[in-house]
Amino acid sequence: MTSFQTLFTRLKTELQKSIVGYDVLLGDVLVAIFSGGHVLLEGVPGLGKTFLVRTLSQVIGLEPGRVQCTPDLMPADILGTHIVNENEQGRRMMFFEKGPVFKNLLLVDEINRATPKTQAALLEVMQERCVTTGGERHMLPEPFFVLATQNPMEMEGTYPLPEAQLDRFMFKIKVPFPDLDSLVEISRRTTGFQEPTLESILTGPDLMKLQRELAETPVAEPVARYASQLILGTHPETPGVLPEIQRFVSYGASPRGLQSLIRGARVWAAVQGSTAVSTDDIRAIAHVSLRHRIILNFEGEAQQIRVDDLITKVLDQVKTPAQQAA
Repeated sequence: MTSFQTLFTRLKTELQKSIVGYDVLLGDVLVAIFSGGHVLLEGVPGLGKTFLVRTLSQVIGLEPGRVQCTPDLMPADILGTHIVNENEQGRRMMFFEKGPVFKNLLLVDEINRATPKTQAALLEVMQERCVTTGGERHMLPEPFFVLATQNPMEMEGTYPLPEAQLDRFMFKIKVPFPDLDSLVEISRRTTGFQEPTLESILTGPDLMKLQRELAETPVAEPVARYASQLILGTHPETPGVLPEIQRFVSYGASPRGLQSLIRGARVWAAVQGSTAVSTDDIRAIAHVSLRHRIILNFEGEAQQIRVDDLITKVLDQVKTPAQQAA
């Protein structure tokens, strides 16, 4: 796994030629990609979320696509549509014109501006990695990732993602505002005419090979039980949960949240140079895996309870196998 550590560091270093700061964010995005999961990036406009996707596609060697969501965007605009065209014999026939989703790395910009109908069209794409239209199934290229962005500030004219759709994202990553030093560095790098030349470090087949290898990282039974206890600790109906969970939470994290914890922890363990997953690896990615899967009730929303704080309290409450043995 030392070679993977080196590769991971190289990828981050290459990305940081163009992207200032965001060390933790870049690490989380790369962990999701090596786990084969989709990512939801949340932050105010102008923080470089869309630029991140373009840079990622160059460094990882994937073909990028982009969908700019607006309320009048229709499913056919992103999936593709049948058009009438002439074949080689001059006969008119229906041909499927592929939409922008038929790329390796799809940026769905401002996903909460798309209508529920268009958001739902992305569900099959994200889960089944194919498009069904006119009775035909069209497989998407492999590997395939969706990186969606949303602006948490402006709620007017937006359609919040339903819970079932949020659950399809492996991680929800918050994009913080840069600090003073980062802002100064951004002004240096981005106000001239020259852009840094980025090296393509991986290819699609290489990435898929690494994904298969990382998916075989062993997870001991006590570690899997600990991750499962964390999931149960977010459900208000579970006996012995935190009073805050009972009071403020409507629904806890789903089994898909557990899958995200295990898959992400496998990659995180490899990044740390470990040969097996530990509880520390589970804890390291708990917030990005669970923050969009815990649904607050009316009182929680009214009191503006932060889901991240609830996750931290659950992590403090649930004992690790080592703590149980002590």
